[in-house]
Amino acid sequence: MTDPLFELTSFQRDLLYVVVGETDPSGQEIKAELETVMDDITHGRLYPNLDTLVKKGYVEKGEIDRRTNFYQVTEKGFEALQARRDWEDQYVDL
Repeated sequence: MTDPLFELTSFQRDLLYVVVGETDPSGQEIKAELETVMDDITHGRLYPNLDTLVKKGYVEKGEIDRRTNFYQVTEKGFEALQARRDWEDQYVDL
């Protein structure tokens, strides 16, 4: 089985995990959540990587207002995360 998330960077996978774990988070909410475990995340790092997830079909982007977007994991994103978890579970038994 090929891991569909293999093509993503670890940061993009982390973004995907945060998006799936929150309800329609904004970019700033995603950034704040990641900054609890990572150093400062710049706008220039966050949004291009979110856009990559949108382009690859793992995440959908919607508009809250003219300045703020929200993000949701797609069915493709859920399936890819499940496949990734199944793959990880082969090697890690906690």
